[in-house]
Amino acid sequence: MLGRLTSPPIGGNLFSWRHKDGGGGSDGASSTSSSPVPSSPVAATNSSSSSSSSSWRIFSRPPRATTSSPDVQSRNSEVEAGSAGLIMETRPTSLPAKTYREQLKHHQEYQAMVSAARKKELREAKERKKAQANLQRQELQMATAVTTWNNDILPKWDQMRTHKKCRELWWLGLPSCVRGKVWKLAIGNDLNITPELYNIMVQRSLEKVEHGGECGSTGSGEWSDPGDQEATVDLIRLDVSRTFPHLCIFQKGGPYHDPLHNVLGAYACYRPDVGYVQGMSFLAATLLLNMTEVNAFTAFTNLINRPAHMAFFRVDQPMMEAYYQTFEELLGANLPQLADHLHSIGVTPDLYVLDWLLTVFARPLPLDAAVRIWDVYLRDGEEFLLRVAIGILKLYEGELRAQECTATAAQFLTRLPDDLCADSLFRVLSSVRTSVHRRPFATILQAHMTPPEPTPITTTNITTTSTTIITTPSSHPDPVVV
Repeated sequence: MLGRLTSPPIGGNLFSWRHKDGGGGSDGASSTSSSPVPSSPVAATNSSSSSSSSSWRIFSRPPRATTSSPDVQSRNSEVEAGSAGLIMETRPTSLPAKTYREQLKHHQEYQAMVSAARKKELREAKERKKAQANLQRQELQMATAVTTWNNDILPKWDQMRTHKKCRELWWLGLPSCVRGKVWKLAIGNDLNITPELYNIMVQRSLEKVEHGGECGSTGSGEWSDPGDQEATVDLIRLDVSRTFPHLCIFQKGGPYHDPLHNVLGAYACYRPDVGYVQGMSFLAATLLLNMTEVNAFTAFTNLINRPAHMAFFRVDQPMMEAYYQTFEELLGANLPQLADHLHSIGVTPDLYVLDWLLTVFARPLPLDAAVRIWDVYLRDGEEFLLRVAIGILKLYEGELRAQECTATAAQFLTRLPDDLCADSLFRVLSSVRTSVHRRPFATILQAHMTPPEPTPITTTNITTTSTTIITTPSSHPDPVVV
């Protein structure tokens, strides 16, 4: 009957083999047959008395360290328990033995693997320690910033909003617990929106959805066409379901589905001349994530009332073209080579800048980067939006200059990488300028908005210093200058 496989002593052969004459394999006994037979239980008992249970650790999970040393040291002490330790074992006697050079090579490879594993563990431990230190520092900075905003800035908003200290904290990003308060103050309420007005608009929008536009009519003309009303409701419902889908809170059944639907429907009733336009859902959703429903509607209506948003949402072509031309001029001043390349492959600003400005980068960028942009946009105005657009192009200049197709380049710009880091973007923004030849942004935009004046036509009078225009009969189609 065949015997059982025994555990060899540490440093000995991995497998103990016994032949017909009872001789051991690597234990030093002679062999008269090439047919290997496992050793007997008696031999296994004698061998196990001098062996350790750790000799089988190459096949089993390493035991948990019992010392109080750090995790790095405990894991390094168990490196030999892995399959890498197999290269240190000698072969069974049925196979050719390792040569000295081969043993030396395997030993060196083993030592190299152990050294690499230890270095990796130390490097990972160092990175974890550094990340933990950075997290603690950020938490401390955030706590200090919250205290400064609540105690020093918000109570004296009118005096502190333009203060250097306030603007520096603003640039670093608003703490989430004060972001809604700061946004509300920064946007303001020039339209005098009240909670009562919002409730009326919400009720009117719900009535129009239920009764096809017959209830709540005040003669103002909102949604007067049933076809327009139905199309608006369907468009709002569709866009709400597609707003920040990864958050799963604006979709049907989510906690923010009804508030977002209410804000958009109320605005369509409040401004029937504008109605609902695709892209508004991302603006309203970003506001709802940081403030109450009523405050979000107030901020939403006042934000869209700004010149840039109103121009794009009402599709004011002359105004939109003025912003596009201003952007191209700033892009040429900051990134001339990239500007020439995009122009050569036919990538115009209307292919990607429109989506960026309509949603204030809430749709194309990660949410954490988008709210950082919102913070500074509400501080600096629409000038900062074009600055961010140029910063994004600068951040991905290498990838864009490698594009040779209009479609692929436009697709890259409309679907920016998900791993875009807000800190990296803001480091790039510090080197982007919004002035050209000492002309500030407002002057450049105004120059593109104002149509060129017609060139005056002058006539030269040879005989007199004054001219008189006499209307002639039909036989003389042109006036006669005397």
